[in-house]
Amino acid sequence: MTEAKFSVTVVDHPLVAERLAKLRDKATPSSGFRQALAELGEMLVYEATRSLPTVDTTVETPLATASARALAGQPVLVPVLRAGLGLLDGALRLLPDADAGFIGLARDEQTFAPIPYVSKLPEIMSNRPIIVLDPMLATGGSLEYTVRMLIERGATPPIVAVCVLAAPEGIEHMRSTRLDMHIVTASIDSHLNEKAFIVPGLGDAGDRQFGPATTAN
Repeated sequence: MTEAKFSVTVVDHPLVAERLAKLRDKATPSSGFRQALAELGEMLVYEATRSLPTVDTTVETPLATASARALAGQPVLVPVLRAGLGLLDGALRLLPDADAGFIGLARDEQTFAPIPYVSKLPEIMSNRPIIVLDPMLATGGSLEYTVRMLIERGATPPIVAVCVLAAPEGIEHMRSTRLDMHIVTASIDSHLNEKAFIVPGLGDAGDRQFGPATTAN
């Protein structure tokens, strides 16, 4: 059996830092937050797709035949609802032919455990690159749930997760699961507070995009 591999990439780039600063700023309105999140998501997905498999091909330029490369297959993008929707548009700008699946998770405010409420995934998941879009890696519970569900539905590891921010606690939790995956993030922040929010963080990514919401019983 091949040993699972776990890795984390922190994208250190001036444009990433500039968008992240805008997301952190509590004075940024929802419209500006959504725009900055989409732009940052595009940059992070660019880095996350660096190792996508390609095939050799040729194209005809106005002057001659040129060697070229094309993606060997289209990835599956999986935003974790609702906050992950803010990363989807940027990802689709880079991967317009990708399929998309959706996993909806709420958070139990007492235990911080994920509560699933929707799962809509492509029929064919195996042997395709999978990119999970989840802005906040806090405790790691939601990301672990998502990755395990994807594997149960046929996804072939390794799985890539794009997260705007990550807490050290969440990274260590994911490392302890021994899942085969790669995390791409703009920052590893200081810690989680008593309510399991990332500090300094940027607040609730879903609320800052779409406004506060309550869950119906």
